[in-house]
Amino acid sequence: MTLNRPVRYNPIMFTDLEKKIITLIQGDMPVEPRPYQAIAEKIGTDEATVLAVLKDLCNRGIIRRFGATLRHQKSGFTANAMVAWQVDEDQVKSVGNMMAACDAVSHCYRRDPARDWPYNLYTMVHAADEPSCRAIADALSQKTGVDTYEILFSRKELKKTSMQYFDDDPDF
Repeated sequence: MTLNRPVRYNPIMFTDLEKKIITLIQGDMPVEPRPYQAIAEKIGTDEATVLAVLKDLCNRGIIRRFGATLRHQKSGFTANAMVAWQVDEDQVKSVGNMMAACDAVSHCYRRDPARDWPYNLYTMVHAADEPSCRAIADALSQKTGVDTYEILFSRKELKKTSMQYFDDDPDF
């Protein structure tokens, strides 16, 4: 049976200021002590206004998170690996917090396991070489008591870009 129901969605109408700010944060942020001040200057407002708009967008659930991308090759790390861990479900939060606190871990998140893949916690580990990545995974295993894991080394970076919601060549 096919249901012919209209698709319902609530389009979000952004102000011009919101569009400008989103446009400038969707790519690389300025690397300087006050990046939001630099954004404010670019669009002709002040830092407090930019921060207030961003806070409002977060409060409305439009922006869910800010993230940083580690370009590990540029920062001196030549090896990185995704470590997939099998963690008792009642321990995921505490184990995840311990693993996330490790300086060599840039990402730590929980996923549902699959039928043939029992792993539910993942960490991205960065180091100078593959043996060092393995040593970090071993140390995390010893620290947390989780001894079932797989190490998946990155071999080639295929894509690392930010989402683009508005034209990245704004006219302002």
